[in-house]
Amino acid sequence: MGEETLDYYEQNSQAYFDETVHVEFGETRRKFTAFLKPGASILDFGCGSGRDTLAFLKQGYTVVATDGSEQLCGLASHLTGQSVRHLLFNDLDYIQRFDGIWACSSILHLPKEELADAFRKMAQALKAGGVVYTSFKYGVFEGIRNGRWFTDMTWESFSAFNERAGVFSVADHWLSCDVRPKRGNEQWLNLLLAKR
Repeated sequence: MGEETLDYYEQNSQAYFDETVHVEFGETRRKFTAFLKPGASILDFGCGSGRDTLAFLKQGYTVVATDGSEQLCGLASHLTGQSVRHLLFNDLDYIQRFDGIWACSSILHLPKEELADAFRKMAQALKAGGVVYTSFKYGVFEGIRNGRWFTDMTWESFSAFNERAGVFSVADHWLSCDVRPKRGNEQWLNLLLAKR
């Protein structure tokens, strides 16, 4: 992830935490956990506020949470009551450790060439039969927007990218509106991916 994006989250961590920590995301989490057994191990990859880590912990899952922002690691650790690992996406180093990876609104901050490497490392971190949830802003934009790098995706552009990456098959995909206040006109591409 680029320095500009990391700097944005370091400088705006409290505002980002406040904006996202209470967002209702239960329906999407349920779609993801439908693929998991009780007590499964989850990597919250770019956990942000820690909102989803906390929800998974309350459901009895084993969760490892990571984020690239040291400030957000501290805020998420305080919220969840467990240590959050400071980790950049391309430094992912787990091997066959997790049943699921939750990468909600996170890896979209990687350019496509780095995203392909992250996909391979995510596949390595998953056990056989593992599943990933991830999401991208819907569109064709790639570049700096509002102080952060974004790689937007349409279903067509993601399908082409995923085929080249060659490590996941698509178990489900759907479009949704942004759930944050006053952001409902923004669309998201949601993806459930199964390790090949």
